[in-house]
Amino acid sequence: MEDARYTRLARSLIHYSCDLTVGETVLIESIGAPIEFVVALIREAKASGATPLVSLKDDLIMRELARQYSDCDIKMMADCELHVMKKADAFITIRATQNAAEYVDVGDKQMGNILRHYIEPVHYRYRNDNVKWVALRWPTHAMAERAGMSTEAFEQFFFQACDIDYKRMADAMRPLADRMANAKEVRVVGPGETDLAFSIKGIGHYKSVGRHNLPDGEIFTAPVKNSVNGQIHFNVSSTYYGATFDDIRLKMRDGKIVDATASNLHKLAQILDQDDGSRFLGEFAFGVHPQIRRPIRDILFDEKLAGSLHFAIGNSYSSADNGNRSSVHWDLVLLQTLDAGGGEVYFDDALIRKDGRFVPTDLAVLNPENLG
Repeated sequence: MEDARYTRLARSLIHYSCDLTVGETVLIESIGAPIEFVVALIREAKASGATPLVSLKDDLIMRELARQYSDCDIKMMADCELHVMKKADAFITIRATQNAAEYVDVGDKQMGNILRHYIEPVHYRYRNDNVKWVALRWPTHAMAERAGMSTEAFEQFFFQACDIDYKRMADAMRPLADRMANAKEVRVVGPGETDLAFSIKGIGHYKSVGRHNLPDGEIFTAPVKNSVNGQIHFNVSSTYYGATFDDIRLKMRDGKIVDATASNLHKLAQILDQDDGSRFLGEFAFGVHPQIRRPIRDILFDEKLAGSLHFAIGNSYSSADNGNRSSVHWDLVLLQTLDAGGGEVYFDDALIRKDGRFVPTDLAVLNPENLG
Protein backbone atom coordinates (compact mmCIF):
# COMPACT_ATOMS: atom_id res chain seq x y z
CA MET A 1 0.00 0.00 0.00
CA GLU A 2 1.35 3.41 -0.96
CA ASP A 3 2.22 5.67 1.99
CA ALA A 4 0.89 9.18 1.33
CA ARG A 5 3.70 10.63 3.47
CA TYR A 6 6.30 9.10 1.13
CA THR A 7 4.61 10.58 -1.92
CA ARG A 8 4.31 14.04 -0.36
CA LEU A 9 7.96 14.07 0.74
CA ALA A 10 9.15 12.78 -2.64
CA ARG A 11 7.25 15.58 -4.38
CA SER A 12 8.88 18.17 -2.12
CA LEU A 13 12.36 16.81 -2.86
CA ILE A 14 11.87 16.52 -6.62
CA HIS A 15 9.83 19.65 -7.33
CA TYR A 16 10.96 22.09 -4.61
CA SER A 17 14.39 21.07 -3.28
CA CYS A 18 15.83 19.96 -6.62
CA ASP A 19 13.39 21.85 -8.87
CA LEU A 20 13.87 19.17 -11.53
CA THR A 21 12.93 19.99 -15.10
CA VAL A 22 12.54 18.04 -18.33
CA GLY A 23 15.78 16.48 -19.54
CA GLU A 24 17.68 16.73 -16.24
CA THR A 25 19.27 13.79 -14.43
CA VAL A 26 18.97 13.14 -10.70
CA LEU A 27 21.25 10.77 -8.77
CA ILE A 28 19.37 9.20 -5.86
CA GLU A 29 21.64 7.75 -3.15
CA SER A 30 19.87 5.61 -0.56
CA ILE A 31 21.78 4.36 2.49
CA GLY A 32 19.30 1.98 4.07
CA ALA A 33 16.14 3.97 3.29
CA PRO A 34 12.93 2.06 2.48
CA ILE A 35 12.75 0.80 -1.10
CA GLU A 36 9.19 2.13 -1.25
CA PHE A 37 10.48 5.67 -0.75
CA VAL A 38 13.13 5.26 -3.44
CA VAL A 39 10.36 4.07 -5.77
CA ALA A 40 8.33 7.18 -4.89
CA LEU A 41 11.33 9.36 -5.83
CA ILE A 42 11.78 7.51 -9.13
CA ARG A 43 8.12 8.02 -10.01
CA GLU A 44 8.19 11.73 -9.18
CA ALA A 45 11.43 12.23 -11.11
CA LYS A 46 9.98 10.56 -14.21
CA ALA A 47 6.77 12.56 -13.85
CA SER A 48 8.86 15.74 -14.00
CA GLY A 49 10.55 14.57 -17.21
CA ALA A 50 13.87 13.84 -15.50
CA THR A 51 16.04 10.71 -15.60
CA PRO A 52 16.65 9.06 -12.20
CA LEU A 53 19.88 7.18 -11.45
CA VAL A 54 19.90 5.10 -8.26
CA SER A 55 22.72 4.07 -5.92
CA LEU A 56 21.73 1.70 -3.10
CA LYS A 57 24.23 1.55 -0.22
CA ASP A 58 24.43 0.00 3.23
CA ASP A 59 26.33 1.23 6.30
CA LEU A 60 27.70 -2.23 7.15
CA ILE A 61 29.16 -2.62 3.66
CA MET A 62 30.49 0.95 3.68
CA ARG A 63 32.12 0.37 7.07
CA GLU A 64 33.88 -2.76 5.82
CA LEU A 65 35.13 -0.96 2.72
CA ALA A 66 36.34 1.90 4.90
CA ARG A 67 38.27 -0.53 7.12
CA GLN A 68 39.80 -2.49 4.24
CA TYR A 69 40.54 0.14 1.58
CA SER A 70 44.04 1.35 0.80
CA ASP A 71 44.65 4.95 -0.25
CA CYS A 72 44.59 3.79 -3.88
CA ASP A 73 41.24 2.06 -3.31
CA ILE A 74 39.76 5.22 -1.77
CA LYS A 75 40.94 7.32 -4.71
CA MET A 76 39.49 4.77 -7.16
CA MET A 77 36.12 4.93 -5.37
CA ALA A 78 36.25 8.72 -5.48
CA ASP A 79 37.03 8.70 -9.21
CA CYS A 80 34.10 6.38 -9.92
CA GLU A 81 31.61 8.34 -7.82
CA LEU A 82 32.83 11.66 -9.21
CA HIS A 83 32.32 10.34 -12.74
CA VAL A 84 28.67 9.53 -11.96
CA MET A 85 28.17 12.78 -10.04
CA LYS A 86 29.30 14.75 -13.09
CA LYS A 87 26.50 13.12 -15.10
CA ALA A 88 23.88 14.45 -12.66
CA ASP A 89 22.11 17.78 -12.48
CA ALA A 90 20.77 16.98 -9.01
CA PHE A 91 21.71 14.70 -6.11
CA ILE A 92 19.43 13.37 -3.36
CA THR A 93 20.98 11.41 -0.49
CA ILE A 94 18.87 9.68 2.17
CA ARG A 95 20.52 7.98 5.15
CA ALA A 96 18.63 5.66 7.51
CA THR A 97 21.00 5.51 10.48
CA GLN A 98 20.72 2.26 12.43
CA ASN A 99 23.85 2.82 14.54
CA ALA A 100 25.36 6.29 14.94
CA ALA A 101 28.63 4.69 16.09
CA GLU A 102 28.97 2.37 13.07
CA TYR A 103 32.22 3.96 11.87
CA VAL A 104 33.83 4.57 15.25
CA ASP A 105 36.37 1.73 14.88
CA VAL A 106 37.48 2.57 11.34
CA GLY A 107 40.59 4.26 12.73
CA ASP A 108 41.59 7.90 12.90
CA LYS A 109 44.18 7.78 10.13
CA GLN A 110 41.92 5.80 7.79
CA MET A 111 38.95 8.12 8.39
CA GLY A 112 41.22 11.07 7.69
CA ASN A 113 42.23 9.49 4.37
CA ILE A 114 38.57 8.96 3.45
CA LEU A 115 37.76 12.59 4.24
CA ARG A 116 40.77 13.86 2.29
CA HIS A 117 40.64 11.57 -0.77
CA TYR A 118 36.89 10.93 -1.10
CA ILE A 119 34.62 13.35 0.78
CA GLU A 120 36.59 16.49 -0.05
CA PRO A 121 37.03 16.00 -3.84
CA VAL A 122 33.63 14.45 -4.57
CA HIS A 123 31.38 16.42 -2.25
CA TYR A 124 33.12 19.58 -1.02
CA ARG A 125 35.00 20.52 -4.19
CA TYR A 126 32.56 19.29 -6.85
CA ARG A 127 29.05 18.44 -5.66
CA ASN A 128 28.46 21.43 -3.38
CA ASP A 129 29.07 23.98 -6.15
CA ASN A 130 28.05 22.17 -9.34
CA VAL A 131 24.97 20.08 -8.56
CA LYS A 132 21.57 20.82 -7.04
CA TRP A 133 21.73 18.68 -3.91
CA VAL A 134 19.66 17.81 -0.87
CA ALA A 135 20.44 15.53 2.10
CA LEU A 136 18.09 14.05 4.66
CA ARG A 137 17.92 11.40 7.34
CA TRP A 138 15.27 8.70 7.37
CA PRO A 139 13.52 8.03 10.70
CA THR A 140 14.66 4.78 12.33
CA HIS A 141 14.32 2.98 15.67
CA ALA A 142 17.88 4.04 16.50
CA MET A 143 17.19 7.72 15.83
CA ALA A 144 14.01 7.58 17.90
CA GLU A 145 15.92 5.99 20.78
CA ARG A 146 18.65 8.66 20.65
CA ALA A 147 15.96 11.33 20.69
CA GLY A 148 14.20 9.69 23.65
CA MET A 149 11.00 9.16 21.65
CA SER A 150 8.88 6.24 20.55
CA THR A 151 9.36 5.21 16.93
CA GLU A 152 5.81 6.27 16.06
CA ALA A 153 6.22 9.69 17.68
CA PHE A 154 9.58 10.25 16.02
CA GLU A 155 8.21 9.36 12.57
CA GLN A 156 5.35 11.81 13.08
CA PHE A 157 7.82 14.50 14.21
CA PHE A 158 10.05 13.87 11.18
CA PHE A 159 7.35 14.11 8.52
CA GLN A 160 5.77 17.17 10.14
CA ALA A 161 9.15 18.93 10.39
CA CYS A 162 9.83 18.25 6.70
CA ASP A 163 6.39 19.45 5.64
CA ILE A 164 6.37 23.09 6.76
CA ASP A 165 6.03 26.09 4.44
CA TYR A 166 9.63 26.80 3.45
CA LYS A 167 8.68 29.61 1.08
CA ARG A 168 7.08 31.42 4.02
CA MET A 169 10.20 30.74 6.09
CA ALA A 170 12.37 32.27 3.35
CA ASP A 171 10.25 35.44 3.39
CA ALA A 172 10.46 35.62 7.19
CA MET A 173 14.26 35.43 7.04
CA ARG A 174 14.64 38.53 4.84
CA PRO A 175 15.02 41.10 7.64
CA LEU A 176 17.67 38.96 9.36
CA ALA A 177 19.42 38.41 6.02
CA ASP A 178 19.51 42.19 5.50
CA ARG A 179 21.03 42.71 8.94
CA MET A 180 23.64 40.02 8.33
CA ALA A 181 24.54 41.65 5.01
CA ASN A 182 25.14 45.01 6.70
CA ALA A 183 26.70 43.88 9.99
CA LYS A 184 30.41 44.11 10.64
CA GLU A 185 31.00 42.70 14.13
CA VAL A 186 29.20 39.86 15.92
CA ARG A 187 29.45 38.96 19.58
CA VAL A 188 28.05 35.78 21.13
CA VAL A 189 27.71 35.83 24.93
CA GLY A 190 26.55 32.97 27.15
CA PRO A 191 25.58 30.68 28.52
CA GLY A 192 28.39 30.20 31.01
CA GLU A 193 31.84 31.34 29.95
CA THR A 194 30.94 31.72 26.26
CA ASP A 195 32.12 35.09 24.93
CA LEU A 196 33.15 35.07 21.28
CA ALA A 197 33.65 38.03 18.95
CA PHE A 198 34.27 38.04 15.20
CA SER A 199 33.64 39.91 11.96
CA ILE A 200 31.27 38.90 9.15
CA LYS A 201 31.95 41.98 7.03
CA GLY A 202 31.82 41.23 3.31
CA ILE A 203 31.20 37.49 3.66
CA GLY A 204 27.61 37.21 2.45
CA HIS A 205 24.86 34.95 3.75
CA TYR A 206 22.60 32.07 2.67
CA LYS A 207 19.02 31.25 3.61
CA SER A 208 18.75 27.47 4.01
CA VAL A 209 15.07 26.78 3.46
CA GLY A 210 14.59 23.25 2.15
CA ARG A 211 16.90 23.33 -0.85
CA HIS A 212 19.80 21.38 0.70
CA ASN A 213 18.32 19.69 3.79
CA LEU A 214 14.96 18.41 4.96
CA PRO A 215 13.98 19.35 7.56
CA ASP A 216 15.61 22.75 7.19
CA GLY A 217 15.62 26.15 8.83
CA GLU A 218 18.87 28.06 9.22
CA ILE A 219 20.51 31.19 7.88
CA PHE A 220 24.28 31.18 7.71
CA THR A 221 27.30 33.28 6.99
CA ALA A 222 30.93 32.77 8.03
CA PRO A 223 33.37 34.59 10.28
CA VAL A 224 36.17 36.48 8.55
CA LYS A 225 38.80 33.76 8.85
CA ASN A 226 41.32 35.45 11.14
CA SER A 227 38.85 37.59 13.11
CA VAL A 228 37.56 35.17 15.76
CA ASN A 229 38.64 35.72 19.37
CA GLY A 230 37.33 34.46 22.69
CA GLN A 231 35.89 31.21 23.96
CA ILE A 232 32.77 29.14 23.48
CA HIS A 233 31.22 26.15 25.26
CA PHE A 234 28.92 24.09 23.02
CA ASN A 235 26.09 22.64 25.12
CA VAL A 236 24.55 20.24 22.58
CA SER A 237 26.03 16.76 22.14
CA SER A 238 27.62 16.10 18.74
CA THR A 239 28.43 12.96 16.75
CA TYR A 240 31.04 13.07 13.99
CA TYR A 241 31.72 9.93 11.94
CA GLY A 242 30.68 7.63 14.77
CA ALA A 243 32.40 9.42 17.67
CA THR A 244 30.25 11.26 20.22
CA PHE A 245 31.37 14.47 21.92
CA ASP A 246 29.97 16.35 24.91
CA ASP A 247 31.03 19.64 26.52
CA ILE A 248 33.17 20.86 23.63
CA ARG A 249 35.02 24.02 24.68
CA LEU A 250 37.11 26.05 22.25
CA LYS A 251 39.44 28.98 22.76
CA MET A 252 40.06 31.09 19.67
CA ARG A 253 42.84 33.55 18.90
CA ASP A 254 42.98 35.45 15.61
CA GLY A 255 40.67 32.89 14.01
CA LYS A 256 42.50 29.76 15.11
CA ILE A 257 41.47 27.19 17.70
CA VAL A 258 44.36 27.37 20.17
CA ASP A 259 42.87 25.20 22.91
CA ALA A 260 40.09 22.62 22.94
CA THR A 261 38.58 20.22 25.45
CA ALA A 262 35.74 17.71 25.24
CA SER A 263 34.58 14.36 26.57
CA ASN A 264 36.41 12.62 23.70
CA LEU A 265 39.67 14.57 23.69
CA HIS A 266 41.77 12.18 21.58
CA LYS A 267 39.22 12.15 18.74
CA LEU A 268 38.76 15.91 18.99
CA ALA A 269 42.50 16.50 18.61
CA GLN A 270 42.61 14.19 15.59
CA ILE A 271 39.84 16.16 13.86
CA LEU A 272 41.40 19.54 14.65
CA ASP A 273 44.77 18.41 13.31
CA GLN A 274 43.34 16.92 10.10
CA ASP A 275 44.69 19.64 7.78
CA ASP A 276 45.61 23.33 7.55
CA GLY A 277 41.98 24.47 7.68
CA SER A 278 40.58 22.28 10.43
CA ARG A 279 41.46 24.67 13.29
CA PHE A 280 39.53 27.54 11.68
CA LEU A 281 35.80 28.20 11.42
CA GLY A 282 33.92 27.99 8.12
CA GLU A 283 30.34 28.84 9.11
CA PHE A 284 28.21 30.78 11.60
CA ALA A 285 24.43 30.24 11.59
CA PHE A 286 21.14 30.73 13.39
CA GLY A 287 18.67 27.83 13.71
CA VAL A 288 15.00 28.80 13.40
CA HIS A 289 12.87 25.69 12.75
CA PRO A 290 9.68 26.24 14.79
CA GLN A 291 8.99 22.53 15.39
CA ILE A 292 12.51 21.53 16.46
CA ARG A 293 12.54 22.65 20.09
CA ARG A 294 15.03 20.30 21.76
CA PRO A 295 18.17 18.42 20.72
CA ILE A 296 17.63 14.96 19.27
CA ARG A 297 21.36 14.14 18.89
CA ASP A 298 21.45 14.30 15.10
CA ILE A 299 23.12 17.32 13.53
CA LEU A 300 20.75 17.65 10.55
CA PHE A 301 18.03 18.36 13.12
CA ASP A 302 19.97 19.97 15.96
CA GLU A 303 21.56 22.68 13.80
CA LYS A 304 18.03 23.91 13.00
CA LEU A 305 16.94 24.11 16.66
CA ALA A 306 14.83 27.17 17.42
CA GLY A 307 16.87 29.34 19.78
CA SER A 308 20.20 27.89 18.68
CA LEU A 309 23.25 29.00 16.76
CA HIS A 310 26.09 26.95 15.39
CA PHE A 311 29.59 27.20 14.05
CA ALA A 312 31.25 24.79 11.64
CA ILE A 313 34.85 23.81 12.15
CA GLY A 314 36.64 23.55 8.82
CA ASN A 315 35.43 23.97 5.26
CA SER A 316 33.45 27.04 4.24
CA TYR A 317 30.65 26.92 1.66
CA SER A 318 30.97 29.02 -1.49
CA SER A 319 27.56 30.62 -0.82
CA ALA A 320 29.02 32.38 2.26
CA ASP A 321 32.73 31.90 1.79
CA ASN A 322 35.52 33.04 4.10
CA GLY A 323 38.15 31.18 2.07
CA ASN A 324 38.81 28.39 4.56
CA ARG A 325 39.33 24.99 2.96
CA SER A 326 39.40 21.68 4.78
CA SER A 327 38.30 18.06 4.47
CA VAL A 328 36.41 18.69 7.73
CA HIS A 329 33.03 20.41 8.01
CA TRP A 330 31.71 19.80 11.51
CA ASP A 331 28.73 21.74 12.85
CA LEU A 332 28.72 22.40 16.61
CA VAL A 333 25.55 23.72 18.26
CA LEU A 334 25.05 26.23 21.07
CA LEU A 335 21.51 26.44 22.47
CA GLN A 336 20.69 29.79 24.10
CA THR A 337 17.13 29.26 25.31
CA LEU A 338 16.39 29.97 28.97
CA ASP A 339 16.22 26.24 29.73
CA ALA A 340 19.73 25.87 28.30
CA GLY A 341 21.16 28.79 30.28
CA GLY A 342 20.27 31.75 28.05
CA GLY A 343 22.59 34.07 26.17
CA GLU A 344 22.78 36.99 23.77
CA VAL A 345 23.87 37.71 20.21
CA TYR A 346 24.88 41.22 19.15
CA PHE A 347 25.42 42.74 15.70
CA ASP A 348 27.59 45.86 15.96
CA ASP A 349 26.66 46.16 19.67
CA ALA A 350 22.91 45.98 18.93
CA LEU A 351 21.06 43.15 20.69
CA ILE A 352 19.67 40.76 18.06
CA ARG A 353 18.65 37.75 20.12
CA LYS A 354 18.29 37.17 23.85
CA ASP A 355 17.70 33.80 25.51
CA GLY A 356 16.99 32.23 22.12
CA ARG A 357 14.39 34.81 21.06
CA PHE A 358 14.86 37.49 18.41
CA VAL A 359 14.41 40.94 19.96
CA PRO A 360 13.98 43.55 17.17
CA THR A 361 10.37 43.89 16.00
CA ASP A 362 11.18 43.03 12.39
CA LEU A 363 12.87 39.78 13.47
CA ALA A 364 10.15 38.58 15.85
CA VAL A 365 8.50 36.68 12.98
CA LEU A 366 11.36 34.16 13.31
CA ASN A 367 10.40 33.23 16.87
CA PRO A 368 8.78 29.77 16.85
CA GLU A 369 5.25 30.78 17.85
CA ASN A 370 5.16 33.16 14.87
CA LEU A 371 6.96 31.02 12.30
CA GLY A 372 5.10 27.79 13.09
